[in-house]
Amino acid sequence: MATILTACGGGNSGKRTIVAAFYPLAYAAEKIGGPSFAVDNLTPPGAEPHDLELTPREVAEIEKVDVVLYLSHGFQPAVSRAVEQARGTRVDVLAGLPLHDSDPHVWLDPVLFARIGRRIGTALRRPPGGFVVDLQQLDRDYRDGLRDCKRHEIVTSHEAFGYLAARYGLKQVAITGVTPESEPSPRQLAQVIQVVRRTHATTVFFETLVSPRLAQTVAREVGARTAVLDPIEGLTPDEQARGENYVMVMRRNLAALRKALGCR
Repeated sequence: MATILTACGGGNSGKRTIVAAFYPLAYAAEKIGGPSFAVDNLTPPGAEPHDLELTPREVAEIEKVDVVLYLSHGFQPAVSRAVEQARGTRVDVLAGLPLHDSDPHVWLDPVLFARIGRRIGTALRRPPGGFVVDLQQLDRDYRDGLRDCKRHEIVTSHEAFGYLAARYGLKQVAITGVTPESEPSPRQLAQVIQVVRRTHATTVFFETLVSPRLAQTVAREVGARTAVLDPIEGLTPDEQARGENYVMVMRRNLAALRKALGCR
């Protein structure tokens, strides 16, 4: 578990305190809030945020912070339950967004993530300028980079890229559902393999925080290679040690997509 803010006990020199449910929200809060805020990411580096459980102490501390940033729709049930007791400002970043059923992965669409940034800025009473500018540039880079591609189907181990695919004219073919722990039945896996064969995909993508086993199985069956497409639900400890961030990982994703899709 992550360590909750010492600011709740007065250890951050009067800074306002923010708890973010997982990495993308912590990144946004740090970029928008700046040094006037102490930000804590509830999900430790390398942990899968869907699996997050909270200790009683962490739940009690969430009640005391100034702002809580979280996602509803069952993304992190333990956090959603704890937020009900929070006395500070509660920001459900999915509220008001054009969601695809129960899919919460809106941060992978830079346009939607910019909308979230504006909402966070309102909650913090800070302009989200630099954060939004970075995302607008990222959106332009994705549009330019994916404009002329031989293929448009992305085969992923986890159904996390629907918003990104919709934004840039791609089609997601997912091996598992919205939560990466969901295991397909043998029949479902066989159906996925048939679909992948029809797409003539050369790459099956897996992610950094869960096992690549299913992606490797599908790739082996269809004669494709595997590569990483990161849903950025969190940074690995190595990524954090190297000082990487959301924008850097999104640019790495773009490079992986361009290679897999044969883009010019």
